[in-house]
Amino acid sequence: MAELTGFGLGLRPEHYADFTAAPRTVDWLEILSDNYLVPGGKPLHYLERIRRDYPLAMHGVAMNLGSCDRLDLDYLRDLKRLADRIEPAIISDHLCWTGVAGMRLHDLLPLPYTDEAIRHVSGRIRQAQDFLGRRLTIENVSTYVEAQAPMTEWEFVSAVAGEADCDLLVDINNIYVSGRNHHFDPLRYLRALPPGRVRQFHLAGHTDCGDYCIDTHDHPVCDAVWQLYRDAVRLFPDVPVMIERDDRIPPLAELVAELGLARNVAADAGQGDSSPGKRHAYA
Repeated sequence: MAELTGFGLGLRPEHYADFTAAPRTVDWLEILSDNYLVPGGKPLHYLERIRRDYPLAMHGVAMNLGSCDRLDLDYLRDLKRLADRIEPAIISDHLCWTGVAGMRLHDLLPLPYTDEAIRHVSGRIRQAQDFLGRRLTIENVSTYVEAQAPMTEWEFVSAVAGEADCDLLVDINNIYVSGRNHHFDPLRYLRALPPGRVRQFHLAGHTDCGDYCIDTHDHPVCDAVWQLYRDAVRLFPDVPVMIERDDRIPPLAELVAELGLARNVAADAGQGDSSPGKRHAYA
């Protein structure tokens, strides 16, 4: 099982042939776990070939960790079988709920930021970790409606990570999107996260609707998110990062070039001012 270091991309079917035919162009790849749970077929065929050359991370959207339904042990069993097969460095999912009463809603829905929710979701994360025999890495989601709560999102995320003893996948774009939607300082969010638990970064594009943003993953990373990534690198050095693109998938060369920007930002941030007093505008 290879550790993740450096700069990666999300593996998408549009690029299967590129990654099996071309010389190695990125440091690692992240798969969408849910697309590889059926035995056999084209996705697993390519994945078996690609894993020989690239370290892998598994990223899922259906663990439903925040729901009141029982954990889907059949789903976890399929994940464990896939993990045993491809030996990923990281298995991740989202700090959210995706369905209730047996219904799948196909969205990443936020949790209330309360002590009760911390206890509930942390217990389910621990249960999933015990079943899989691996520590999970949990991602913050973007949000569009802000409920009244006794704590902030970053306090909630940090508390869950500590209570569940899990790692964090910090999605820089999601923090920016939620900051725009709810008018908080995204740098304050980053600074509040526990450094020892930040294991991976995501970068992505979004749709800017003026008064609000939608996390669509169908645009290049914007300048403000690059700046927030620069601050994240200063706060959490040497954390592996990847670019997610889920729609309007461009040629691989275009994504590799964009990933080169991440390398440049990280290199520059390593030489820049990391003073806690330095602030940036993200509007």
